[in-house]
Amino acid sequence: MPYEAPTHTVERSLRATTGAKIIAGVDEVGRGAWAGPVTVCAAVTGLRRPPEGLTDSKLLTIKRRSALAEILQTWVTSYALGHASPEEIDDMGMTAALRLAAVRALDALPVRPDAVILDGKHDYLGNPWRVRTVIKGDQSCVAVAAASVIAKVERDKMMAELGSEHAHFGFADNAGYPSPVHKAALEEWGPTPYHRLSWAYLDALPQWRHLKKARSWAEERVPAIEGQLGFDF
Repeated sequence: MPYEAPTHTVERSLRATTGAKIIAGVDEVGRGAWAGPVTVCAAVTGLRRPPEGLTDSKLLTIKRRSALAEILQTWVTSYALGHASPEEIDDMGMTAALRLAAVRALDALPVRPDAVILDGKHDYLGNPWRVRTVIKGDQSCVAVAAASVIAKVERDKMMAELGSEHAHFGFADNAGYPSPVHKAALEEWGPTPYHRLSWAYLDALPQWRHLKKARSWAEERVPAIEGQLGFDF
């Protein structure tokens, strides 16, 4: 099924309205998983024509996604990855963990971006970053689509490596997300050191419920910053 190719429309808008020259697209993967880190990629692409077939990583086959990630790693101007561990997710909550991973990725870029395009509706990054949020940015914005593909492939590799230590959980196939194999392994073996222990899936596992970590952080609330496409800084 063909998909509309992402464009540089948002990047051009940011350049025109803010004077930003270096613009990073940022996307995350792993938010809804039971195990493994949440991973964020920051990618700077400039205004060059993107590789053919670039789109949201979720719309690509595994084979195509892997091939495209290999191309993107040399095609982008620069990219960097940031991770927040399961322990950090448990300790601070997902919103703060996403911010931590994103800051780690942005700080690892060779040059600090003038602006950031963040996939989604909500700005979990905040000050001092100049952020433009774009719903479905991983389909419509070149830099965010590139970040989406790189982040997904890199995290999947990480989870496959963890799967070699815990073969029963099927991490190579489910990447730590909910699946029948994953649930069955949890019921029999309990969580691994790579599982998020503050999550509700443990409520359904009476024999392992005692391992659940109480949330020490306040109830997460969506940040008020919602700079969607068209917002002027």
